[in-house]
Amino acid sequence: MATRNDDLEPIEPRTAQQLFLDHKETHCSDATVQAHRYKTNHFMEWCEENDVDNLNEISGRDVQTYRLWLQEKSDMKKITMRIHMSTMRVFFKWAGSVEAVPENLYDKVMVPSVSREDRKRDETLDTERAEEILEYLSTYEYASDRHVVMALLWNTGIRIGSAKSIDIEDIDFKNGHLELQHRPDEGTELKNGEGGERLIAISSDLAKLFGDYIDDIRIPIEDDHGRRPLLTTRRGRMSRATMRRLVYDVTAPCFFDDPCEDCKADIKGARCGGAVSPHSIRRGSITHYLSEDVPVDVVSERMNVSRKTLEQHYDKRSEEVKVEQRRAHLEEM
Repeated sequence: MATRNDDLEPIEPRTAQQLFLDHKETHCSDATVQAHRYKTNHFMEWCEENDVDNLNEISGRDVQTYRLWLQEKSDMKKITMRIHMSTMRVFFKWAGSVEAVPENLYDKVMVPSVSREDRKRDETLDTERAEEILEYLSTYEYASDRHVVMALLWNTGIRIGSAKSIDIEDIDFKNGHLELQHRPDEGTELKNGEGGERLIAISSDLAKLFGDYIDDIRIPIEDDHGRRPLLTTRRGRMSRATMRRLVYDVTAPCFFDDPCEDCKADIKGARCGGAVSPHSIRRGSITHYLSEDVPVDVVSERMNVSRKTLEQHYDKRSEEVKVEQRRAHLEEM
């Protein structure tokens, strides 16, 4: 039943924003909370410019006016506007749940549609969604193939070719790192050859997940070269195609919550239109580390990508995030 305006509790926009962020802090990373802060700050600015001092007053027409104001003010790309308005939809859905706005206001937020080609060029798995997926997998599919592949790709940011190359012997459980090696003669190449060889630090939680997977789930099999791959199927070393399919499965909106319109994921070989590729996880992982203030050079070395390429193609932080991070560094000086 929709909330009537006379059932709403008066609240100032800034107060609502802070309550929303406090709510997010209970189950989201600092980077996710910051991203929500930056995006909702634009709306706070619009409210102040238009003398809106009670969020109860916001209507569907106001939401549309705000979107047009934001487009004119910032000249955002369509994909960026889509991400921004999706966040505003989350904000208004929360606000409706606490009687700050009409309960169905979030349904009136128009999220721009983006072509598959445009979305593929810039699609990034954001931190909040990655954490939701991993939490679900940890609860309901702990140490499954899907859980291990998703956790490995998100936490390390490596390419699926690198993930395929990992053997059990490449993992140092005691010291908390894994080693990537270029072994073309044995069927496991790294994209940058020997230049891609490196040690990658892993958390104790990720190491434990690997250990539990190896002990309980992994099919104990060797490849044609007598090596023991970390990721296996009944046929041997897990292929890139299998990893892609697992990623498409878990990143689809219909995987554990949102139903998809005209989703074809139940058809063999089909991919849900809302799912993202393994490379989108890599892009999202890199952006996450940068948003957590990990130095660019450290991220560049960990992910085996040049600083120039990282900044041009992988860093998907908004300009607002970058500005606030620079401000924080300057204030610490």
